[in-house]
Amino acid sequence: MRAFVVGSLLAYVVVVLAALGLRSRGYALFRAVGLGLHTAFAVALYPLVAPVAPLFIYLHATVFLHSLCLVRPRMRSLAYRALVSIPGAFFAAGTLLALPWVVLRTFGFSPFGVWLPYLLALIGIVQSLTSRREIVDLVIGDGQDVRGVRRMGGSRARATRPLRIVQITDPHLGPFMSVQRLRRICERALARQPDLVFLTGDFLTMESQGDPALLGDALLPLGALSGRVFACRGNHDHEAPETVARALSQAGVRLLVNETVDVDTEAGPVQVLGIDFVWQNRQLYLEQVCREHPRTPGRLRLVLLHDPGAFKHLPPGEADLVLSGHTHGGQVGLLSLGLSWTMLRVLMNAPDHGFWARGTDRLYVHRGTGHYGFPLRLGVPAEESLLRVHALSFAKAAPGT
Repeated sequence: MRAFVVGSLLAYVVVVLAALGLRSRGYALFRAVGLGLHTAFAVALYPLVAPVAPLFIYLHATVFLHSLCLVRPRMRSLAYRALVSIPGAFFAAGTLLALPWVVLRTFGFSPFGVWLPYLLALIGIVQSLTSRREIVDLVIGDGQDVRGVRRMGGSRARATRPLRIVQITDPHLGPFMSVQRLRRICERALARQPDLVFLTGDFLTMESQGDPALLGDALLPLGALSGRVFACRGNHDHEAPETVARALSQAGVRLLVNETVDVDTEAGPVQVLGIDFVWQNRQLYLEQVCREHPRTPGRLRLVLLHDPGAFKHLPPGEADLVLSGHTHGGQVGLLSLGLSWTMLRVLMNAPDHGFWARGTDRLYVHRGTGHYGFPLRLGVPAEESLLRVHALSFAKAAPGT
């Protein structure tokens, strides 16, 4: 036990000092807090895991090694991700989920079932490395005027020819989202024969920010849909804006930074407005962007807006449909069990996933392709969906609807 504690403290000091000396004060502070909590939890749990102590020590070490390597972040090999990054994420998540066991240990108890949070983390690993493929029907322009921001139920109304959209959001190119995996996602998107493809931000992680060729190579298949692929920026894209811009240009994707474009599709004429991400004064900002880019008469108006929390600030009537991401669908929740609950909805009163309304405007919050922040997804699968948009006010309804 003593050796485990001393080794953990030494590793903690090495990572924090390396972060401070070789990267930045902000990263050092981030690691000091995060690794401090992780170390305290792991030390409390160690006496409960005697039968698998060597495995526990190895996984504990991967957390420190991955944190140390991020002092000089770059995309790593498959072997590194398989032996360090992914095991580290698994162990960090499981140890955080073990908080109830840590509390009981603090009060002198020796609780059973310490394996349970790590079983949940193992499920999270599977969900973080896979996506759920879906077809989603969205009915807009039906005349319903909804008070406040509310989740919308399903509707059986259908247009004769819906607009077919594939949205890719929050890929967060990094340990869980390799260039090859994102490229396969783009290839599957093309196979669904969409009218339009939208990328709604947060493309990178620390590991992928330095090389625009990585994201450009991953998105390259989308070049086959020249003139029909558009993107907006998310919050993380402001950490490396030139990398994102160069990569999107390399892949033939048009980045819309407070810009509009008119597109003619087989489902009818569309206007796309891409709004940049901002943290402050969002209502004034959105009002100004909409004033500068008014609706084109007779066209369906689609707005790319990374953060769905800004939907409530959009001037009423400015969007037939807003497409957002940012939340990763809530990332931790019970969607896999058929329930809509997510941790995000508990912590914040903002749309987390799915179809929402305010007034006559509609919002779709994509669950995301990748994830970031909390080490894993859990109960909220990543999304690869084909959106069929039934714009009733712009198209004929299908017979019998």
